[in-house]
Amino acid sequence: MQFLDWDKIMERGNRLKLKPKVTVIVINWNGREFLSTCLKSLNNQTWKDFEILLVDNGSTDGSPEFVAENFPRIKVIKLKQNQGFCKASNIGIALANGEYIVLLNNDTEVAPHWLEELVKALDEHPEVGFCASKIVLQGAPHLVDSVGDAYSIAGSARKIGHLDFALKEKYRRPKFVFGACAGAAIYRRSMLEDIGLFDEDLFIAQEDVDLSFRAQLKGYKCLYVPTALVYHRLSATLKTYSTEYVYYGHRNLEFVYLKNMPLPLLLLTFPLHVLDVFLSFCFFCAIGKGGAFLRAKRDALKALPHVLKKRREIQRGRTVSPIYIFSLLDKSWPWYKLKRLWKTGGGKAS
Repeated sequence: MQFLDWDKIMERGNRLKLKPKVTVIVINWNGREFLSTCLKSLNNQTWKDFEILLVDNGSTDGSPEFVAENFPRIKVIKLKQNQGFCKASNIGIALANGEYIVLLNNDTEVAPHWLEELVKALDEHPEVGFCASKIVLQGAPHLVDSVGDAYSIAGSARKIGHLDFALKEKYRRPKFVFGACAGAAIYRRSMLEDIGLFDEDLFIAQEDVDLSFRAQLKGYKCLYVPTALVYHRLSATLKTYSTEYVYYGHRNLEFVYLKNMPLPLLLLTFPLHVLDVFLSFCFFCAIGKGGAFLRAKRDALKALPHVLKKRREIQRGRTVSPIYIFSLLDKSWPWYKLKRLWKTGGGKAS
């Protein structure tokens, strides 16, 4: 006769009730060709205490079925239609069990120690609310895609280090940055519960900049973690300078600026912001995207009453001074802007 060990049964039951420390959320829209590489790299992580949620945005390429068949450990949430990155991410966060929330693009491959390094960064730095990965280009890993986001004195965002050499000493050291690219970032759940989730009115583009700004307004720091390495296929989902990229990027740029910039800084930076908009308009006219750019600004103006209502709520909750926010702003805007217009480089829509 076989006897059951009640203590072992209870121990097993308690283990089953334990929640993972980390939830990794992958947003997918018709990305089946990328998923195998991405999900295999997650399965190879040295950090094991995590769950994976794949939120599928109404794909028509068989992505959910592919994941269910080949990666049975992963929980798949199927949405009937494309809800955009913001809403899909919020759905994933609402269903997540982890203390730490990680967002990862489907067109990435992560190094084996990636998750371990991000978790360690949050564990060792209680003042940090979220962390940015070191993202390099897939197929050209000597080049940076992003080592965090910067926000300029003209009210526009850019990827730090974009297309620079990844082995430069300045990219090998951890440092505080304005924000993290949501394509490979980790967030404390407690921070998200405090500042709110992604603004679903943005749909896609600039949503991570908006969240980063709201986090900074409440005193949460963002740490760039150079040992958290990610390989990214640049612009695999939203093509650089596509009509969608120009429209959403430059409509949402106004939403982020008008919602989050403290009033003294809004007055101080507004002339530079107007100049930034004018230079961007000239650039997009030159590449045949002037119409999309003008529609973006028109729709931003039409939404102004709604945006100002959100602004009042955000500014009421601000816990840091305008001087502190000014210290975070990128003062190299003129040089960066002229360089970008000259070279037509990539980066955030700015």
